[in-house]
Amino acid sequence: MNKPFISLCPEITRAHALKLMDWLEDDRVTCYLSDSRDVSRSIEHAIDRAQSPIVSHLFNQGGRFFMAYDRHDDPVGFVRLIKTGSECEIVLAIGDSNKWGRNLGACAIREGMKLAFLDMRAKKLIAKIHPDNLRSQKAFLRSGFVFESETPTLKSFSMTTERYLQFLREDTVGDAPGIYITEFDKARLDSLVVLEEGPAVVELEHELERAVVVEPQQVPSNVVTMNSRALVQLDDEEIEVALVYPEDANSSAGKHSVCSDLGAAILGYQEGDAIDWRIAGRTRQIEIRKVLYQPEAAGDYHL
Repeated sequence: MNKPFISLCPEITRAHALKLMDWLEDDRVTCYLSDSRDVSRSIEHAIDRAQSPIVSHLFNQGGRFFMAYDRHDDPVGFVRLIKTGSECEIVLAIGDSNKWGRNLGACAIREGMKLAFLDMRAKKLIAKIHPDNLRSQKAFLRSGFVFESETPTLKSFSMTTERYLQFLREDTVGDAPGIYITEFDKARLDSLVVLEEGPAVVELEHELERAVVVEPQQVPSNVVTMNSRALVQLDDEEIEVALVYPEDANSSAGKHSVCSDLGAAILGYQEGDAIDWRIAGRTRQIEIRKVLYQPEAAGDYHL
């Protein structure tokens, strides 16, 4: 689990705001941000007027704002998404200079794409970058963006939803292990994500788009399919998990909905796979230790 990892959280606290102020007072962070002038002072004035410890609303005016966390749940930067019609603009920065050079910016771009296309349903995502910011330009190009236009002060790069989904299906976006889903499960889950909402459903749709879809008879017997039971290592705790549809969920009995954080996390992975995943507001390390029961392997194709 040494690969870079970023998760985006929409809740912004006063402590986060103070952290942002520190970052925005660092010229190395703000030198390429076009709207950074006096932002730190504006944040200070805004939180002085706010009574609540949660100040997300102050940052979501005109767009959606997210704190970027690393796998240790330390805030390391931010992502802002501004949607206008069918297009969305992404602005991001890794504010913690001690974490520069670890590919966290590219991870933040991928998480921003996931939200823009699968949650906000943008048709095109645009990044406007200072011509001298070569590192950022390279990160967006490596993430699949293409050069679109240029002015003396900005270069524009874009990604369409069609291109993004193609990249997912070709496994060229992200560092997670490949996953398998049966045709039967894929059809039912595609119908499910249309009806369900929430962050876990966005993650589920992302996994469905990038999965290798196989016939039920062809899925490897060590893969977690729907209605499978698996032994899962969750940080230092080993638990038995049954992966079920929402109507069958009962977490106290170990039956976890595929629309829950844990359920969406383990779908399609196989024995030995290990991933980082944000569950109940914090990053957890998950390893599939053993598939105890898989309907396809048992010939129970009706499940």
